Amino acid sequence: MAVAYIQEFKIRDTSTDNYDAVAARLEGVEAAGLIAHTAGFDEDAGVFRIFDVWESEEQGQKFLDDEVMPIVNELMGNQPDLPPPSREGFYQLHHVISAAGVTH
Repeated sequence: MAVAYIQEFKIRDTSTDNYDAVAARLEGVEAAGLIAHTAGFDEDAGVFRIFDVWESEEQGQKFLDDEVMPIVNELMGNQPDLPPPSREGFYQLHHVISAAGVTH
């Protein structure tokens, strides 16, 4: 069953430097089970949102634990004033349509 992963940060400024630094380090890293990754500002909600679709929660969590968080901890560890996400988590999706076809 496909799942969504959502992470939101309250907008403090419109810089994407931190996100871009992590993304650059992840370039070329295989993300087994990733169907789609998005990131951007939702001005109406006042957040910078990361929204992913994964084949399973286990695959998404493994990628976060093994690949993303070590980079985040290394790059952001010297910025103790950075707030944690205001929202974060997985939820099951009922229906997904992608260029590769329909996933239930």
